[in-house]
Amino acid sequence: MSQRVTRAQIPLEDITITPGSACQGCGAALGARLAFKALGPNTIRHGIPCCPDSVTATPRASGVFEGGGAMLTGTWHGLKAIGRTDVQVVGFFGDGGTYDIGFQGLSAAAERNENIWVITKDNEAYMNTGNQRSSATPMYARTSTTPVGTLVKGKQERKKNIPMIFAAHRVPYIATASVGYPEDLIAKINYGKTVHGFKMLIIQTPCPVGWRYDPAKTIEIARLSVQSGIWPLYEIIDGEKFKLNYKPKELKPVTEYLKPQARFRHMTDDEMAQIQEEASRNWAKLLKADETGQVII
Repeated sequence: MSQRVTRAQIPLEDITITPGSACQGCGAALGARLAFKALGPNTIRHGIPCCPDSVTATPRASGVFEGGGAMLTGTWHGLKAIGRTDVQVVGFFGDGGTYDIGFQGLSAAAERNENIWVITKDNEAYMNTGNQRSSATPMYARTSTTPVGTLVKGKQERKKNIPMIFAAHRVPYIATASVGYPEDLIAKINYGKTVHGFKMLIIQTPCPVGWRYDPAKTIEIARLSVQSGIWPLYEIIDGEKFKLNYKPKELKPVTEYLKPQARFRHMTDDEMAQIQEEASRNWAKLLKADETGQVII
């Protein structure tokens, strides 16, 4: 499992392009900055259409949504053939590249246990093309393809549990992270760099444009997501060993996370109570998994 780092241990060298293609308050750009600080310059980044895209100064390969897993696989095997096993092969993808369009290729790479990184900046929609819903979009969220009307109000389906889906592949390392907790994020990158095989880090990266909140509140929103149990921080090793990395004595109400975001402004009290009940039930399950040290899906 990862070992917590202090702020003083966070690397100073930036591998990112500032401001790059990011908007004001972009959580995904911050996620890239933190992750690639820890990964270091000896890294090749693979990209697929996502938002933002121009975020790092590392060597970069680009392709289509469906090809992410294959690109990473090919790069790793090419480097191995010339004896360069010291290079980190990293996919920095979004919802489409991980949860949806690119899922099949990544699942195949996970099944083969390729020695690659998949780092997902989860901003919960297809932000690069105008905030369309994805399977990472949470229930009731308003997007351009799940509008709020008289019959249907926002997305009607639950968010796909992608960390547990990949944990079921029995890969060496799966973890969640948040831009609101940089020490935890960097500690997980540091640990993953010591692991041979498939590694996935899913970072929740709030998007002020799509989520409709004040750009100055990105870190506050990110922290509230973790503190309310909406986005728990945990690690899974070999699909079995489980550890919660953040355990408050008492979770904050989910309303503190939902209400500042205009994408949830239409939600009724009953709908918010439903989200609270689901978050509480999932948190109880994760606490039990942490107590036993074993994944409970």
